[in-house]
Amino acid sequence: MKGDNIVLEKSFRFAVRIVNLYKYLHTEKNERILSAQILKSGTSIGANIRESLRAQSRKDFLAKMNVSLKEAYETEYWIELLYKTDFLSKAEYESLFPECRELTNILAQIILTTKDSIK
Repeated sequence: MKGDNIVLEKSFRFAVRIVNLYKYLHTEKNERILSAQILKSGTSIGANIRESLRAQSRKDFLAKMNVSLKEAYETEYWIELLYKTDFLSKAEYESLFPECRELTNILAQIILTTKDSIK
């Protein structure tokens, strides 16, 4: 993986954590529905960022970053829901949620910067 793309690296590390969370929820907590939802949205963040690196235009790049941002917001929801329904401990929540929020903040800034450069 490229060493100078911070959002790509952070999203990949986050996706690894989400896959491990999925495995834990699926096997240890016997939870199937919510774990599948967070697996989909949490790994999609980085997949769309990776796809954006081959965007055909600045507008295409922006569209893919917006999809990543939406997936990050959705993942925040699933993390909160898993915590409020006692599938995640407070420590797990306090570890995962800020990491996801950091991704949403970075993505929002990339989107704003890209929109400014398109104008």
